[in-house]
Amino acid sequence: MRNIRFLSVLDRMLMSDLLKTIISVLTVLVVIVVSRNFIKILKMAVDGLISNEAVVSILGLKIVLASANFIVPAVFVSVLMVLGRMYRDQEMSALSSAGAGVGRLYVAVFKTLIPVVFIAAWMSLVLSPWAASKVEKTIYTEKQNIGVRAIGAGKFSEYNKGNLIFYVEKISADNVMHDVFVQNKRENEVGILTAEKAEVRTINDDLYIIFINGERVQGNAGEVDFIFESFTEYGMRLDSSGGIQVNPISGISTRKLLHTQDLNELSELHHRLSVPFSIIVLAIMAVPLAQVRPRSGVYGNLAAAFLIYFSFANFEKVSNSWMVKGEIPAWLGFWGVYFLAAFFIVILLVRLYGLTWVILQVQGKQA
Repeated sequence: MRNIRFLSVLDRMLMSDLLKTIISVLTVLVVIVVSRNFIKILKMAVDGLISNEAVVSILGLKIVLASANFIVPAVFVSVLMVLGRMYRDQEMSALSSAGAGVGRLYVAVFKTLIPVVFIAAWMSLVLSPWAASKVEKTIYTEKQNIGVRAIGAGKFSEYNKGNLIFYVEKISADNVMHDVFVQNKRENEVGILTAEKAEVRTINDDLYIIFINGERVQGNAGEVDFIFESFTEYGMRLDSSGGIQVNPISGISTRKLLHTQDLNELSELHHRLSVPFSIIVLAIMAVPLAQVRPRSGVYGNLAAAFLIYFSFANFEKVSNSWMVKGEIPAWLGFWGVYFLAAFFIVILLVRLYGLTWVILQVQGKQA
């Protein structure tokens, strides 16, 4: 019985080159994008909006999001670069002489890209929403605890240009403040507050410090109309969280989006589904685009390829925008760009290989 190998020499050669190039291109794109985001993250840490410990967590999540967003152009460029180099080095001529035509080249390319498509789908549909939700929740939690970070144990801390002064004897591991002293200047009166403990809470998107078991004195020195009161709980607004959205559309799970009727959420679902579909369509497009003359160089068609990719990506955004506005139906908002891409692929194949070859390939015959 003849031993049939799943991976031929051509398959292994393309798989090695493609995977190395995809990883290299994706790494460069992610580093560029995340470096810009890292500056914003550091600024938030310097401004005291997030803690130093949260910087590493948010940075890691941003890397995950950038990887999911840029895996499509990374695969497209990688196929162009690898096949373009093979045309430049006349390896394609040798393969053609050995009977490996365009159809065999497609088989070798997609043996490599099918696992990549599944990984990209998982990243887009599962990992990316989780990372987006985690980023927002991390920032939200950090802003909830902004008051605790600014108030140090055993020292005076000022807010509102000195109108609010805190002194805390001790802060426990669960961010509860113990033996609290507060001086609060409000208009023409000065208030003094002492409490056994206090903690930060968010109420109606505003940040409050809740004092527990204490006393409050309100009045001015030298006057007789002082107010004395004891309390079990007393709330003082410290800062506003600005209506932070804990779970934006990008953080909603794909399972929930599959049952939605909201057009904005459908647009997000289409964006996630477009990642694996775009890899397949652009890879099919990249094979004829990669064909260059031996002396034109490996980057011969990259300029045209970049123009095609950005046109593809922008048309995808425009069609989703039209869908959200109700100008086109939802199915056309998703499939329209792929119908156009399929038409363009046919034109490329006809231009390079002829109409007869395309018809014979569709019919499943050898040209």
